[in-house]
Amino acid sequence: MRLYITRHGTTEWNIEKRLQGWGDSPLTEEGINRAVSLGESLADVDFDIIYTSPQKRAMETAKLIMGNKNTKIITHDGLKELRFGIWEGMELDEINEKYPEEYYLYRNRPELYIPIDGESFKDLFNRVESFLEELKAVDYRNVLIVTHGMTIKTLITIIKGLTLDEFSSLPVYTGTALNICEVKGGKFELIVEGDISHIKGYEKFDESY
Repeated sequence: MRLYITRHGTTEWNIEKRLQGWGDSPLTEEGINRAVSLGESLADVDFDIIYTSPQKRAMETAKLIMGNKNTKIITHDGLKELRFGIWEGMELDEINEKYPEEYYLYRNRPELYIPIDGESFKDLFNRVESFLEELKAVDYRNVLIVTHGMTIKTLITIIKGLTLDEFSSLPVYTGTALNICEVKGGKFELIVEGDISHIKGYEKFDESY
């Protein structure tokens, strides 16, 4: 089985550098274009199924990637973004100003981060691990997964066999960056990481945070 893992397209809050979490904001024109371009680059891949976060920005991205294809889309709560609680909708600079210690741990020491009315990284890891265990039990050839920045970072951490302590060593991949993983004998192997070859003008809309 081959997993194609991507983040939703650029949103309005991405441009404004606001944390979204379980909140949502619309895809921008750039986000729509990225999703369409990724779909064009994957046009020759016959996807058996699409798993997506139930959040609108991810679902819309999945539909844009598929275009006119009728591939079944399944929403999965395990693919939701990390819930940021009272930080959701706030600009990053404002969070850093009001909650400097918590924000430092969020960015640099995830194993020590304690959310304010949100989820811990341990919570996120638990639900992502459960999702991956479910995938091991199905028999597909090609699976598209559309999810979120922190969720993808968690997926890649687990796939690489890293620990939560090593989570911060990985980047947050920009919108529609593509990761590809082979699943054989219940083991995961990352074969493509952070591919942005389909994105034009990437440096103008880099929301990797």
